[in-house]
Amino acid sequence: MKNLLIKIDKLGDAIGDALRWVAPTLARLTVGLVFAQSGWGKLHGLDNVTKYFAELGIPAPGVNALMASTTEFVCGWLLLLGLATRFAAVPLIITMCVALRTALWDQIDSLGSLFGLVEFLYITLLVWLATHGAGPLSLDGLIRLRRDQPGPTTVVGTRPSSAIA
Repeated sequence: MKNLLIKIDKLGDAIGDALRWVAPTLARLTVGLVFAQSGWGKLHGLDNVTKYFAELGIPAPGVNALMASTTEFVCGWLLLLGLATRFAAVPLIITMCVALRTALWDQIDSLGSLFGLVEFLYITLLVWLATHGAGPLSLDGLIRLRRDQPGPTTVVGTRPSSAIA
């Protein structure tokens, strides 16, 4: 019985390792698409966003509406591409924290109500992406692969072929 449990555990590990790319890819594409589309819509309806921000009492509503909309659009696209994912997640986390505190604060009366908000789910996924990265199926993954490849080696006392004139 003990051997069977060990074999099942090892099989689970092997399957998990083989599919390790799925979670960051799905998280990145899902959240990236949501933010890219939301930012695009807000940029094309900036007057309405500015009015809404003014109603919420957000200072400098025009500037903040433009900044939030641009952040969502640009960082959403960075997530979709998997480029600078860890850095792109941070402004989106801040944007969602501001949204929770301003637009959604009256809906939060417990941890359960906070955890039930889709904005909190976005924060959770973004924190995970910021700490774990975009995964191998991304531009970040491609850059990491190229960066970690060993470079050409030279024998001590010789010059690389490109230096020979």
